[in-house]
Amino acid sequence: MLNPEMIAKMAEKLQKSIPKSVMTFGEDVEKKIRQGLQFQLSRLDLISREEFDVQTQVLLRTRENMTLLEQRVQKLEAKLSEKKDI
Repeated sequence: MLNPEMIAKMAEKLQKSIPKSVMTFGEDVEKKIRQGLQFQLSRLDLISREEFDVQTQVLLRTRENMTLLEQRVQKLEAKLSEKKDI
């Protein structure tokens, strides 16, 4: 779901922002940052761009269908009102 490359880039940026004195505590700081970042991001209610694009297309098709159905209902209502007038 989450892009590992994006997480790696974010972890790298965070690591670069940490003072050098803190970085001397261990070489696994980057790994811990990446794990923490991934954990926090996984808690968010995020979707991938691909999922977003698919849902956008579904929504567009649904809107088109709804518009067509509204037009059909209007035509049927017009026919029904014509028959009542006769």
